[in-house]
Amino acid sequence: MSEPPPRGAERDLYRDTWVRYLGYANEVGEAFRSMVPAAVVWLSYGVSSSYVLADAIDKGKKAGEAPSPEAGRSTRVTVAVVDTFVWQALASVAIPGFTINRVCAASLYVLGAATRWPLAARKWTTTALGLLVIPVIIHPIDRSVDFLLDSSLRKLYPSAEKPSSS
Repeated sequence: MSEPPPRGAERDLYRDTWVRYLGYANEVGEAFRSMVPAAVVWLSYGVSSSYVLADAIDKGKKAGEAPSPEAGRSTRVTVAVVDTFVWQALASVAIPGFTINRVCAASLYVLGAATRWPLAARKWTTTALGLLVIPVIIHPIDRSVDFLLDSSLRKLYPSAEKPSSS
């Protein structure tokens, strides 16, 4: 979860509260992939994707309500929605989901090749490993996505519309 807001600053529902954890639902789904039906994993992606969409809409709404000249309002809203959506889609869904999927698939394969553990023990070990990796990957992925967007998409925004790091 992100750092708490400075004193007197408005709390962001999608970044500063428990709601932020909904963005990690797909990672939990991926960790349990070997033990649950595929529909459960897809449901976890639905939860995460809903979180991403809700945060993007919230940031667009806030950008539209910010006091400033009316002429740049639609650009400001568009930049806020696009930047938040792309950042969250990459940092909360796509990259961590892929990472946990590959960690779990590799660990299940290695445990199958290197041990004589029963399948249930290998699956539980893989799930535990996947869950343990989640907090380790969050900040490096967030910072990498910041760098990626700062080096690409954010260079296209008008300078006055550049959002702060997500």
